[in-house]
Amino acid sequence: MGMRAAGRTGTGTGRHGAGVARPGEVAQVRVPGRAKARAALVAAAGGTALALLLSGCGGDSGGGSGGGDQGSGSAKKATASELSPQAELAKHPTRIPRVGDRLQAKIPDNADQVVAVEGKGKDSADATVRLYTRHGEKWREEHSWAAHNGKKGWTNDHHEGDKRSPVGVFTLSDAGGVLPEPDAKLPYTQTSAFTPPSYWPKKTRHDFDHVIAIDYNRVKGTSPLDPTRPQGKAKGGSIWLHMDHGSGTSGCVSLSKSGMRTLLRTLNPDKHPVVVMGDKASLKR
Repeated sequence: MGMRAAGRTGTGTGRHGAGVARPGEVAQVRVPGRAKARAALVAAAGGTALALLLSGCGGDSGGGSGGGDQGSGSAKKATASELSPQAELAKHPTRIPRVGDRLQAKIPDNADQVVAVEGKGKDSADATVRLYTRHGEKWREEHSWAAHNGKKGWTNDHHEGDKRSPVGVFTLSDAGGVLPEPDAKLPYTQTSAFTPPSYWPKKTRHDFDHVIAIDYNRVKGTSPLDPTRPQGKAKGGSIWLHMDHGSGTSGCVSLSKSGMRTLLRTLNPDKHPVVVMGDKASLKR
């Protein structure tokens, strides 16, 4: 996937200018700090956006255990055979902990914010999300949350419908959701078109109150609802960070409401945020 951040697109409305769309409509995008940008949203939010959500994330109820907010700086206890992320960071402060040379090399030099998603295992839906920020040459862990990934685990060759999350390093360029987030720094599209279908399990009702698009097989600088798939429909898409419903997803990464709000209020386009994600073994390769 392309690693350098693309130019921002959308319709700038100021930090607090995003309005709520009527059902069947897409709200305009806020682009913080930019006076003008072109509109690049889904043309027909009703049917198109709904179909996109169905093929993307959040519609399944199986896999994984419940995951709540672990709080800032928390992490699972290290086993006897491995260092904790904090211990790794103390030993190698210029590297993202638990990420091997292969993926470490794909983190852009200008990325000063990294969301690291560590899956428990290749076929597990359980994960931990950690937020790192760079200070000079050194990384610092700011937060950690329990999370979930695809209900069937992880894959290096993601395809639509495989219920696995893609392994890799991807930029984070755009956000949105049913609810407003006036303090979001990423361009944010608020619209009711994010609402999950009524026939999905009740526990998924709030999955897409807030989402951050992971730039896997999508056009950066557009709403997360944009259905464009540069690599083709078969390669899947609509891989997001979104709110957790207590179990595995269709391929997205989910975490607590407070975690999503922290990410939205922290991730800054000027710091070129990326996500490095995968199961523990894949990350270390």
